[in-house]
Formats: sequence, C-alpha cells, structure tokens
Amino acid sequence: MPKIVPSSTIADVVHVEPDVHGDDRGRFVETYRRSWLPLGREMIQGNRSEKQAGAVVGLHYHLHQADYWYVLRGRARVVLHDLRRGSATEGATEHVDLDGDEDRGLFIPPGVAHGFASLTDVLLWYLVDGYYNAADELGVAWDDPDIGAEWGIVDPILSPRDTANPRRCDLDPALVPNVGLRT
Repeated sequence: MPKIVPSSTIADVVHVEPDVHGDDRGRFVETYRRSWLPLGREMIQGNRSEKQAGAVVGLHYHLHQADYWYVLRGRARVVLHDLRRGSATEGATEHVDLDGDEDRGLFIPPGVAHGFASLTDVLLWYLVDGYYNAADELGVAWDDPDIGAEWGIVDPILSPRDTANPRRCDLDPALVPNVGLRT
C-alpha cells in the first residue's frame, strides 16, 4: 500500500510515497491514484516541465487549481507557502526535496504558493485539476523575506514573470486566496 502522509506544516498538502516494484528488468511505480488525494479533486490535465540545474520556478499560486507533482528525473527543492486567509496554517512555509530516484508525489491545494529550484537538471511531471486559465496564473515574489524560502541555489536562473511577482504584503486583496477554495 502506498503511504499517504498529510503535511505537518501546511493543511491539505499531501505527501505520497507510492509502492515501487522492481526486478532485473527495471521497476514499476503507480504514480497517481485519485483516491490518494484530499478534497475530492479530479486531475484532468498532465504536464511536463524540464529545467536545467540552477533554475528557480515560482512562487506561483492559483485560486482554483490544485496540482500533483512528481519528479521523474533529477532533484528539486520544492517551496510551498500557505497564502489562504483563514487557513489554520496561513503564512507557513514548507520545503520538500523531491528526487526522481525516490518516487514521491506531492499534492498542492489551491491557494498554496508553490515553486521549485532545480538542484540538478530536472524532469517534473505534474497533473492539474483545471485546464489552463491565464486569470488563475498568479504569483508572489520568490525571494520575499516574509516567506523565507530556502531554495538551495545561490544565483538562480529566473523567468521575467518570476522576477516581477509582488511581495506577499503587496498582493491585490482580491487575489489573496481564502481557505476552502473550489472551482
């Protein structure tokens, strides 16, 4: 049986340690099952992200979309920050290292800002429970001192989008998520 572990830092975040089966031919891993995830969310789209060592992506967040991340190759430092007003863990930051050799998944609910640093070249496979919606692609500064992210990279490679995101204290109040968001 896979091990499904609720985060001890951020409410509704779930760590998944699936069963791994292997022999001389290789290995088999069931990476996702809907019943493992909370909040009754159905993943409807799969995505692939490849980043070179030293890249930082995020911090991004959605008002309506949940993510399920799984690193297939390489090692990534994931940073999560609970932006949800009214959450028991509002303002909490969690760091999680995902490694393609360790087979672990991570469920991220709406309203939790998320990003990752490529500690090596990384291949990240992720599922989402909503189709792309530009109005729900939001961000907060990757280096906001109030968030206290520890990326594990000294001189990150960043996108123009990620360098332009506002600090948490400067977010438009209409774009600050509330606990219990649904699409």
